[in-house]
Amino acid sequence: MWIIVFLVILGTLLLLGELLIFTGTAIAGLLSVVAYGVAAYLAWNLYSWTGLAVVLGVIILLSVVASAIFLRSRTWKGLTLSSSIDSVSQPTPEANLSIGQQGVTTTRLAPSGKVEINGNIYEARCNEAYVDPRTKVEVVGFDNFTVLVKVLPNK
Repeated sequence: MWIIVFLVILGTLLLLGELLIFTGTAIAGLLSVVAYGVAAYLAWNLYSWTGLAVVLGVIILLSVVASAIFLRSRTWKGLTLSSSIDSVSQPTPEANLSIGQQGVTTTRLAPSGKVEINGNIYEARCNEAYVDPRTKVEVVGFDNFTVLVKVLPNK
């Protein structure tokens, strides 16, 4: 008798595990069906058709009640993240810079490095050549968060 009760409870826990934790894998769901099936077989084997009917009724009742409780909106709100992230990592350089602005390299551009323009440091790339630190450069474009620059001739 106790093994049947244990298998029904185990099957219910595995069903809830499938709904809440192992969603989409079907492993816990299949194990739940196996536990329910073994409990039903043992009930039929030990108590005939009456035992089978009682165990199947308990299985159906527990499955429906447990699923209804755990699929309610309030239960899900307690189990899931309810806040959202509405910030950004950083503004794009295009928001603060325009083509033609001038600055100075702070690191070597080989071909990427850092430049200082208007007192702000930006990730930059020069496709023409390697550029040494403290070289004057001019903004010629943007590539995502990278400023494209060219070397200004020495005057």
